[in-house]
Amino acid sequence: MDSGREGASGDGVADAKSEPGSPAAGLKRALILLGPPGAGKGTQAREVAKVYGVPHLSTGDMFREHVAQGTELGRRAKPIMESGQLVPDEIVLGMVQERVARPDCAAGCVFDGFPRTLAQAERLEAILGGIPGLAGRSLAVNLAVDAEEVVRRIASRRTCRKCGAIYNTGGRMPRVPGVCDVCGGEVIQRPDDREEVVRQRLAAYEQQTRPLVDYYRKHGRLIELDGSRDISTVQRDLFAALERAG
Repeated sequence: MDSGREGASGDGVADAKSEPGSPAAGLKRALILLGPPGAGKGTQAREVAKVYGVPHLSTGDMFREHVAQGTELGRRAKPIMESGQLVPDEIVLGMVQERVARPDCAAGCVFDGFPRTLAQAERLEAILGGIPGLAGRSLAVNLAVDAEEVVRRIASRRTCRKCGAIYNTGGRMPRVPGVCDVCGGEVIQRPDDREEVVRQRLAAYEQQTRPLVDYYRKHGRLIELDGSRDISTVQRDLFAALERAG
C-alpha cells in the first residue's frame, strides 16, 4: 500500500472523476485514522467524510446516541460512563457493529479514535467482513507527529468553556485576555491539555495504540503521512493517497 510519506503533487480533490478512490466514485472502504493525541485525526476525518459523503464515526457519538435512545447497549454503558470507567470492548464493539450495518455506511465510513487496541482492530476486521462492500476494504492512515510537537500543540491550546472556541498561546488568543471573542465566555486550559496529562496520554498511546500501525502495515493496509505539517498540506496528501489506493 502507498506509504504517502514522500508527499503528493496536486490537491487530490480538484477533479471529482468517477475513478476508484475519487470523491465521485465514493470512498467504498472503512478508513481508520491513527496517530497520537493532537495529530489532527478529527480534523482530517471530518474533511474526508464531508468530501466523500460518508459517515464520520466516533465511539463518543455512539455512546451518546445509545444512552439518549435508551438502547440495551446504552443502558449497560451509562453507569460505567458516569463512574468514569472505560466502557468494556464487548459494549463498544456491539455499538460499532450496529453502526456500520446501517445503510449510510454502505459506501464507506471514516473512524476517528477507533480502534485503539489490537484486540479492537482484529474484531473490527471481523465485523467489516460481514458488511457487503466493506469486507477486506479497511485502510488505515497514520498521521505521524513527534512527541514533543504533540506536547507543544496541545499544551498551548486554550478553549472557551462556554462555546468551545479554540485559541492558542503561540498564535491566536482572545482580544481581551481570558474572554472569548465569540461568546464572551471564559477561556481556559482544559485539564486534559496540561503538559503532564498530555505526556500521560502519549505514554498510553505508545503502549496501546501505536502497535496498530504495525498491524495495518503488515496487512498492506497503511498510508503513512507526516502529520506535523500544516492542515491543508496533510489534507492534500491524504486525498491524493486515497485516490492512488483506489
